[in-house]
Amino acid sequence: MNDLAEQFGDIDVYLFDQLLRGRIAPGMRILDAGCGGGRNLVHLMREGFEVCGADSSPAAIEAVRALAARLAPSLPADAFRVEPVEHMSFPDASADVVIASAVLHFARDDAHFGAMLAECWRVLRPGGLFFARLASTAGLDGQLVALGHNRFVLPDGSTRYLVDEARLSASAAALGGELADPLKTTLVHGMRSMTTWVLRKARA
Repeated sequence: MNDLAEQFGDIDVYLFDQLLRGRIAPGMRILDAGCGGGRNLVHLMREGFEVCGADSSPAAIEAVRALAARLAPSLPADAFRVEPVEHMSFPDASADVVIASAVLHFARDDAHFGAMLAECWRVLRPGGLFFARLASTAGLDGQLVALGHNRFVLPDGSTRYLVDEARLSASAAALGGELADPLKTTLVHGMRSMTTWVLRKARA
């Protein structure tokens, strides 16, 4: 078990599924939007993927840079940048895969959610894969306290921006993206609901 943790880190199990299915493959450039300390990047760094990321927390970027220095010292110095997801400085269409794992539900309101999503889409290449895990309303009827602007207090006491199937469908249509997988939602009874949203960007 320790060997697995060493190899894969604390990777999101649904992101791991994308790896197992060959959708994230060697030679691809991976951008982790809201990368934190790099929990989803350990295996990718070990395997020599070209990875980069952004996070608004200087401490998080310091941690992921230290991780890269240990596991992938050949990565450029500016691969990980202190900047918010909605204002990333990476070039247009520069990533084959964009990860936004447990990030979009920190949106302040609809406009902020839209800005983060649009920026993730901007940096994704045509034909690329967008992977998101985010909190949703699925299975939580009658258990949420509305705060306005699609923000809610969840049963576990946390406050999140929540989406539903209709919002995700409308967002995908507006972006011109197609579902690469059906929506998958994990309901932790009495606590929260997390939806996996995987889109494919149309080829030019």
